[in-house]
Amino acid sequence: MKLIGNILWWIFGGFVTAMEYFLASLALMVTIVGIPFGIQTFKIGVMTLFPFNSTIKDKSNKNNILSIIMNIIWFCIGGVWIALTHVVFAALLTITIIGIPFAKQHIKLARIAFFPFGKEIVTKY
Repeated sequence: MKLIGNILWWIFGGFVTAMEYFLASLALMVTIVGIPFGIQTFKIGVMTLFPFNSTIKDKSNKNNILSIIMNIIWFCIGGVWIALTHVVFAALLTITIIGIPFAKQHIKLARIAFFPFGKEIVTKY
């Protein structure tokens, strides 16, 4: 069932969204300061490719002061807009019964888009 969900996700925009995350990741990695943010957008892009097989776990060192500072910078620069986009798509998808599983995946992506530092994406096949 997860395979069918991922295939439908790719067809209806998940693949394009993942490619946008990967391009943004490459653009962020041009500068040394942007490398940590590029790594996080790459992680979100990978999760966007396989949302039905992925879960989010907190790392054991989530209270690291550096992670907190980076999450604040991420949130102020653009993380809030990325997360709100996923929330809006989730709200639109809940209009139909068929869209509810996809809405759940957008909510999962919104969770990691708010504060990606200190989180780990676990992919189960």
